[in-house]
Amino acid sequence: MPIRINLMSEVLAEEDLKRRDPVKRAIYVGVFLAVVMLVWFSSAWLEYKLTQQSLTRVQDETGLRTNEFNHVQMDLKRIADGQRRLDSLQHLSTNRFFMGNLMNALQQVYVPGVQLVQIKIDQGYINKPGLPDKTNDLGTVMRGRPATSTQMVTLLIQAKDSSSTPGDQVNVYKDALSRLPYFKSSMNPTNGVKLTSLSSPQISMDGKPYVLFNLDCRFADLTK
Repeated sequence: MPIRINLMSEVLAEEDLKRRDPVKRAIYVGVFLAVVMLVWFSSAWLEYKLTQQSLTRVQDETGLRTNEFNHVQMDLKRIADGQRRLDSLQHLSTNRFFMGNLMNALQQVYVPGVQLVQIKIDQGYINKPGLPDKTNDLGTVMRGRPATSTQMVTLLIQAKDSSSTPGDQVNVYKDALSRLPYFKSSMNPTNGVKLTSLSSPQISMDGKPYVLFNLDCRFADLTK
């Protein structure tokens, strides 16, 4: 039987050992893992950039909406201020003092022997400026107040009592004036009609005695 000798067996064994070398396998695994990490990092970086772009877009939209909101708030404040002014003008037009109503009321007061000599209207206003809204250090908005105007009206009446007993009809006229619906609803409730002066008896040119008296009629203050 012939004997075969393989002279390449050692070389083949050495190559097979190299193929099975664990260090080489580790290198292959390391390279594979590095490639996987590189792919994962690239994917994460791309996702991060896309997220940053989305965040920037959302921030821009939020800033735009914030500016629009601030403009709307300013417009609403202007509208509210304008509405308050319109309400004040409406209040002034509906509650201002009408001389015609006063004259109509005065001619409804009749007391025998009493005659009106002179009337005088003293009308004034006290204006208080408004205060704007303020924000304190804590960020809390302190509400201001709108401007106000207070109307004060005083009616000064001078009349003559030439009744049979001059002076007796003074309080009668004063009470009649106070009971009149126009004065009763418009006068100051605590100090409406007040007698301020009463003269001593005098003699008129026709020889008839009389006294002069003054009434101070204070209307209720109106604030708008």
